[in-house]
Amino acid sequence: MLDNAIARQLRDIVGASWFKDDDQTRVAHSYDGTPMLQALPDGVIYPGSTEEVAAVMRVLHEHRIPVVSRGSGTNLCGGTVPIQGGIVMVMHRMNAIVEVDLQNLTATVQPGILTKAFTEHIESLGLFYPPDPSSMAISTIGGNIAECSGGLRGLKYGTTKDYVLGLEFVLASGEIVRTGGKLVKDVAGYDLTKLLVGSEGTLAIVTEATLKLVPPPKHKKTMLAMFSDVYDAARTVSKIIENRIIPATLELLDNPTIKVVNDYAKLGLPTDAAAMLLIEQDGELETVERDIELISGICREENATEVSIARNHEEALKLLTARRSAFTALARLRPTTILEDATVPRSKIADMVLAINRIAEKHRVQICTFGHAGDGNLHPTATTDARDTDEVHRVEEAFAEIFEAAIAFGGTITGEHGVGLVKSPYLEWKLGEPGVAVMQSIKAAFDPHNLLNPGKIFAKSARRRVVLERG
Repeated sequence: MLDNAIARQLRDIVGASWFKDDDQTRVAHSYDGTPMLQALPDGVIYPGSTEEVAAVMRVLHEHRIPVVSRGSGTNLCGGTVPIQGGIVMVMHRMNAIVEVDLQNLTATVQPGILTKAFTEHIESLGLFYPPDPSSMAISTIGGNIAECSGGLRGLKYGTTKDYVLGLEFVLASGEIVRTGGKLVKDVAGYDLTKLLVGSEGTLAIVTEATLKLVPPPKHKKTMLAMFSDVYDAARTVSKIIENRIIPATLELLDNPTIKVVNDYAKLGLPTDAAAMLLIEQDGELETVERDIELISGICREENATEVSIARNHEEALKLLTARRSAFTALARLRPTTILEDATVPRSKIADMVLAINRIAEKHRVQICTFGHAGDGNLHPTATTDARDTDEVHRVEEAFAEIFEAAIAFGGTITGEHGVGLVKSPYLEWKLGEPGVAVMQSIKAAFDPHNLLNPGKIFAKSARRRVVLERG
């Protein structure tokens, strides 16, 4: 527990009701969306302004107390579990849209605003903010920035990093820094804005962001393609891109995922299909019509057993909502659901899907696969039971081999979930020792006393490789 004098200092800054150290609050902030991880903080604080964040950080810096900043805790890499105790800083009070600038097509927001609430407001003004993580109904913009969140539209529109133009953030010392702004071009020194995006709260605490907005697409069409062979479906993804067509959404679901999503959302899908592609294209009407026709032809050439196009907006929305519910639907199968992400070049999607299936069979575990196939980002998801330690160990070994396979295909250990605690033993596989050392030196420059989200990204030791060394 915190020293009483320090607790009084923190209450004086934010108000008595916005610092809590009772057991119920501490337990509620001891875990995030990652299964089987939990650690109690010493207290939880809810700042209401940048100045309060800075004042809090000066106190914590003086007493060398760790701090984990968080939004809704939806991340899946253990990124907001306070494994070294200290303070959890919850940003939900800082949830304002400070400004929408229609001349510069930017929005300035505080980090605690919910992603969906923000996007709906922007769309009501006739504009578009493309990043759309599956958790957008409850995730925050600050959390999206911390993890560089992706989403279903990442293939065509990019991810969070492509829309953050400027940041205001507080360093571990309590100093306030502002970078970027409402600018199309800015090369004044190192790009600290982009450095902070995806830094997982280990370098600074973001208190305000300036985001790029774009005009919305005029038309959309959504289609489904069913396949009797998952390899055919995965190969079709590469063929679509090879034909120089970039859909707004290009998602893959394997058979187990189709079944649970169908049961969950009552879609009436053919549950005997081995795989399904969910495809959406947007833009000018002529372009959308042409691309959908071309994509339909490619799907049929690649052995699709059924191709159908949503008849109206409501039907299309139902399909996309069902895809966003894949994790929720799979979580109904067994007590513990471990959702991972591994990313490969798009040309290797089919090979990666086969590798996941082979690895799951080898370790005798159930792994369902879905994901943003168009940008190479797959979500192999294990359904298991945390009480079965032997099976959980086999799941962990299977995922280690999946990460190794992704790297062997020229990919990476995470495309959008982040490194956090769960992926930290594998970071060296991707970057090598010199790469990790460079990142550690950046961390030390920002946070010399290792107070900001300590224990994340950098593992005490790298995990031994498990696939390539066995030939």
